[in-house]
Amino acid sequence: MNKSGARGRRRGRPDTRTQLLAIARRRFLAEGYRTVTMRSLAAEAGIDAALISYFFGSKHGLFAAALDLAANPPDVLRAALSGDLATLPERLLHHLMTTWDDPARADQFRVVIAAAARDPQMAKLLSEMLEREVIDLLTERLRGDDARQRAGAVSSQLGGLIFARYILGLEPIASMATDELIRYLAPPLRTALRPHPPLADFRRVPRPGT
Repeated sequence: MNKSGARGRRRGRPDTRTQLLAIARRRFLAEGYRTVTMRSLAAEAGIDAALISYFFGSKHGLFAAALDLAANPPDVLRAALSGDLATLPERLLHHLMTTWDDPARADQFRVVIAAAARDPQMAKLLSEMLEREVIDLLTERLRGDDARQRAGAVSSQLGGLIFARYILGLEPIASMATDELIRYLAPPLRTALRPHPPLADFRRVPRPGT
C-alpha cells in the first residue's frame, strides 16, 4: 500500500497566504468581523485552520493583514495595557501617538478611515472589530459594573485625538509635542477610567444655592 500521499486538507501551497487574504477580505466585507470564523475561512480555502494561525497569529491579525493595516489596534492596545492602571492614560496616549506619528502607518490608517467614510460595509466592519477587540479588551482590564461604559468613554477620547491631530490636522493639536499633549490629555482620560457612582447619586447632590 502506498502511504506516501498525505490525507486530509492540504498544508498550503506557495500562494496559500495570498489566497487566504483574498478570501478573508471578501468575507469580512460581506459578512462582518463577528460572523466570519477562522474555521469557515480554512474550510473555504481547503486548509487546516492551524495554518491561518501560523500565517497571521489570530483573527484580528488576519483582519489587519487583509485590510493592509501597518499596525493592528488591538496589538497597540495590549502593549499599553501592560502595567499599572494608574499610569494607563499616559501609556495609551504614548502608544497611540507613537503609532500614528509614523508616516507610513498613518497613511495606511487614513486610507482605511477614508474607505470607511465612503463605504457603510467598511464602516460596520471597523466598528465591529474595534468593539470586539478594543473596547472588550479594555473593559476586561478595567473591570467593575461600569467598566464597558468607561472603556467606551476612553475610546471616544482617543478617537477624538486621532481625528483632530491626524485627520483634520487641527492646530495647535497637530503640531504639539507628544509629551505636551500627554500632559493635557492624561487627566481627562484618568477621569473617564475611574469608576463612577450610579447616575441617581449625581442627582442627589445638592445644587449651589439650594
